[in-house]
Amino acid sequence: QVQLVESGGGLVQSGGSLRLSCDASTITIEYYNMEWYRQAQGKQRDLVAGIDTGGKTNYAGSVKGRFTISRDNAKKMIHLQMNTLTPEDTAVYLCRAIHPHNPGLDFWGQGTQVTVAS
Repeated sequence: QVQLVESGGGLVQSGGSLRLSCDASTITIEYYNMEWYRQAQGKQRDLVAGIDTGGKTNYAGSVKGRFTISRDNAKKMIHLQMNTLTPEDTAVYLCRAIHPHNPGLDFWGQGTQVTVAS
């Protein structure tokens, strides 16, 4: 059974940093594009950052320059380094794995809560 497990969330003061991790050990991660989404309470789920199988990255405008997505295929891990956090970054952060050639292979984690206090 495929499982993506996020960790690293928590409470941080505005201006602080957190590093999220996604354990993707149940899939052949090198075959998947990996993404981080976030969903604030009462709002839609939005793409935060993505990294494709070749390592190319993309970011939402609101986090560009502050967040960095990375992948470690050997350890089957995805990370999201988040710096200069603001209360607007408060949300549940979810990891997603999507196969670029088979849309049916699309998996989500349960999420990790990030709360930024002002």
